[in-house]
Amino acid sequence: MFKKIFACSVISFFVLCGTAILSTAGTDTGPAELTIVSTHSKKPKPALFPHKKHQDKFKCAECHHGIKDGKQVPYAEGMEIKKCDNCHNKDVLKGKKKGKLKLDTIKGAGHGNCLACHKAMAKKDKKLKKITKCSNCHPKKKK
Repeated sequence: MFKKIFACSVISFFVLCGTAILSTAGTDTGPAELTIVSTHSKKPKPALFPHKKHQDKFKCAECHHGIKDGKQVPYAEGMEIKKCDNCHNKDVLKGKKKGKLKLDTIKGAGHGNCLACHKAMAKKDKKLKKITKCSNCHPKKKK
């Protein structure tokens, strides 16, 4: 039963995120918006990620990275950008942690990388204080 639920969750993740982000000759910048769904839990709600908005402010290497021999490697121009859960899963990163965060989940990766950046940005500019709220990424459903 668990395998079926897990498989359905993984399939849902790929459907909601759209097509894979590929760096074909540097021209494919990926989708403008992404919906990131946790494959291990119904909570928290799916995260909505404004990819284009982040691309306008940051370089790809500030968020994206790869893995080689079980270790994180920095993004390099032309590197294939894979979905987070290609590596952030219990098969590849089983038991790996960064502080208290488990890196073998999308939640751990998102909270480790995204939330840390949001908090750092808010410290630099007090007007950005609002970007540290959960609802920025996990909005409530409109009724």
